[in-house]
Amino acid sequence: MQPRNMSMSGVVDLAAVKAAGEAKQKAEQARAEAARTGRAPTSGARLVFDVDEAGFQQDVLQRSTEVPVVIDFWAEWCEPCKQLGPLLERLAGEYAGKFVLAKIDVDANQMLFQQFGVQGIPAVFAVVAGQPIPLFQGAAPESQIREVLDQLVQAAEQQFGIVGAPVDPQAAGEQPEAEAPAPAGPYDALLEAANQALDSGDLGGAIQAYKNVLSDDPANPEAKLGLAQAELLHRVQDLDPQAVRKEAAENPADVQAQIRAADLDLVGGHVEDAFGRLIDGVKRTAGADREAARVRLLELFEVIGADDPRVTAARTALARVLF
Repeated sequence: MQPRNMSMSGVVDLAAVKAAGEAKQKAEQARAEAARTGRAPTSGARLVFDVDEAGFQQDVLQRSTEVPVVIDFWAEWCEPCKQLGPLLERLAGEYAGKFVLAKIDVDANQMLFQQFGVQGIPAVFAVVAGQPIPLFQGAAPESQIREVLDQLVQAAEQQFGIVGAPVDPQAAGEQPEAEAPAPAGPYDALLEAANQALDSGDLGGAIQAYKNVLSDDPANPEAKLGLAQAELLHRVQDLDPQAVRKEAAENPADVQAQIRAADLDLVGGHVEDAFGRLIDGVKRTAGADREAARVRLLELFEVIGADDPRVTAARTALARVLF
């Protein structure tokens, strides 16, 4: 039996979780403001950029673990490209960080042109968690392009938990404005009580406290992440680790057994083992079992945090399995 006062010490830093949650909340607020005003929250320098072969690994592949990267293959002599390019750039601004746009001049980057198997330009691809996805070729109506981008953003979030990233004003060539200290939010006291309950091992109290916040503020990032931690600990507190691991070892095709073992792996600090176990479950199975393993993997991603390199690596591995 796991002791009731087991904690996430060594696995999750609650202060880091709070900081990440606040950053995500600011990004979501900026996007909402952009949608209301019709203006992007940042300059296009951050959301739209040129890519060459030398920078492809960092600018596209690595970045795609944090935000979907849309690639526009174009050339100066291509007349349809001159119509499509500005449209994609405008949409990148309107989507406000839900995807970024990488522009590749095919004349100057023939190797990338060939590696993607581009048959003609303009051609638009996406890269999500390191995996290329063809979107469309040739000019297309704006309504169809928006539909494709909406599907891309939704798939990135639902399948990989990738929801984009806040924009750094300095990276966009802007000087950030001085920020006044943020006033205490309406849920600060409730969240502090929930965090204290989680740290003290009062899992039932922590779960209820986080749910109380989410009932009034369903998008509150700190409450969502805190609830994921508390529910993880609640799931494992009555498990017999030896029995669970024995069952998982003897029944590798039993997805529920692997899910229980993955929960124990994560609580024990064996993050890569937990992720690998569930990725293997996704690879081995189909239908409801596959979906159960994938969903639990995304839940564990939230517990660890999107910026953790182990999450980045696991998302890439998941993409290889799914595609």
